Amino acid sequence: IQSMGDKITSKKIAAEAGVSTVPGYMGIIDGPDEAVRIASEIGFPIMLKASAGGGGKGMRIAWDEAEAREGFISAQNEARSSFGDERVFVEKFVEQPRHIEIQVLADSHGNCIYLGERECSIQRRHQKVVEEAPSPFLDEATRKAMGEQAVALSKAVGYASAGTVEFIVDKNRNFYFLEMNTRLQVEHPVTEEVTGLDLVEQMLRVAYGEKLSITQDDVKLTGWSVETRVYAEDPFRKFLPSIGRLTRYIPPFEEEGVRVDTGIYEGAEISMFYDPMIAKLVTTGATREEAIARQRKALDAYYIRGISHNIPFLSALMAHPRFISGDMTTAFIAEEYPDGFQGAALSESLRDQMMAAAVFMNAVAVSRNSQMPGQVEKPISPLERNWTVTAGDYEVKSRIMSDAKGATVALGRQHLSVETAWTPGQPLLRGTIGGEAVIFQVEPIALGYRVAAEGVSLDVLVQTPKAAELLKLMPEKAELDTSKYLLCPMPGLVVSVAVSEGDIVEAGQQLAVVEAMKMENILKAEKTAKIAKVRVAAGDSLAVDAVMIEFESVG
Repeated sequence: IQSMGDKITSKKIAAEAGVSTVPGYMGIIDGPDEAVRIASEIGFPIMLKASAGGGGKGMRIAWDEAEAREGFISAQNEARSSFGDERVFVEKFVEQPRHIEIQVLADSHGNCIYLGERECSIQRRHQKVVEEAPSPFLDEATRKAMGEQAVALSKAVGYASAGTVEFIVDKNRNFYFLEMNTRLQVEHPVTEEVTGLDLVEQMLRVAYGEKLSITQDDVKLTGWSVETRVYAEDPFRKFLPSIGRLTRYIPPFEEEGVRVDTGIYEGAEISMFYDPMIAKLVTTGATREEAIARQRKALDAYYIRGISHNIPFLSALMAHPRFISGDMTTAFIAEEYPDGFQGAALSESLRDQMMAAAVFMNAVAVSRNSQMPGQVEKPISPLERNWTVTAGDYEVKSRIMSDAKGATVALGRQHLSVETAWTPGQPLLRGTIGGEAVIFQVEPIALGYRVAAEGVSLDVLVQTPKAAELLKLMPEKAELDTSKYLLCPMPGLVVSVAVSEGDIVEAGQQLAVVEAMKMENILKAEKTAKIAKVRVAAGDSLAVDAVMIEFESVG
């Protein structure tokens, strides 16, 4: 554990054990100037890493000298804050890399086997978001070679437990050792699902001194498993951390092929001091396609309120053509969402289903409100008047007809059948609309309903034609101009302030650093301006949108 827990020491041991390693400088770096010198010798791009790091903390990619200097300072600060160890080293950054790791299991009697691999290439800020087993990229020969090197390294340090050897793999399936995690990892469930082994049980048996009851030949990979990490973060605000109380928390039903690992419950508090992970959502199927399909449905059924979360983003990832095809690298999110996540694309068919659901829910509410106290609830009655249904810029006339089997919603000339047992107050609408199975998250809003699924959230207004006409005459509320302020983008602690009142700053210049959930966030100027007032100092604890700095225009 001591040898592999230090990334510098572990790379030296790996090289001695014949394990392929990434070129780099394994010595201790004294400061940013030395980091720049070493990076220039290795050749850009380079990766700065905390020696005691993990979980993506204390890691920075640098493409030039300026980024190497700034990245070293940030990586060192994060390393000191997270691990109490500020040592940072440099290695060559492998372009178009895939992150693939090997699960190992070893006992204290000299036996060690590998249990296949997990692909963890979908990452954000070096923190894994999606994991799956097996990898859609590896062939059997590469899997065997990586597994054998992982076993060789484990034996070289006399390891005895479940552990993970992580590799970076290039487009030609050349692989290089990254680190060894001498523990059970967050993504271990996908390996359990495809091997049929309980890794926690195996760890306990090894710790008790037992020999492994299985050999390498006994290990068989069956089916496919996908895990998504549900995080307390806002994907619509560049994935900034979110804190607060879980006012509603309903994980998906643990049906066939669905597993939820979590310690969170309704009413729990998410603070700024810990990792943002809420849960691990694991789905398994006979094929990769089936595992992904189950994941998509489970995400639609995962209901969380009170904080922001990344479920809409995870839903978009599961439907992304590149992910479905298995064409991914660790740069996937940066490449596919360069401007951040703005929501999944809304298809016409999903829009119509959501609008039909809103019309149905409105009809249920109208029907209930029209009944006398104590009256036995009746099916939805046909409504004699038309409704105007609006979703964004799209508007259509609608009617609803009901019978013993369900209801039919007319949207213009289109008719969609609706079959569901939904009743007012339920946060999930399950059923079929237009003959397709749906799981929608629903909540009432002024004049209609908010309906969410597949990474899309749609506000649907259901009104009388007259009310819809009058609404168009209402003045729109002007947005508040905040361009003269630097607002804190998330709840956090001020690490440092880099400017003073009266300074002139240029676009891209560092203004301040804010830390939340052990991750540093550098706030930079968006344009040339003069600092009129600095309202915060290092050590201050801030709420989201708190004013940090006031600007004056220049010129």
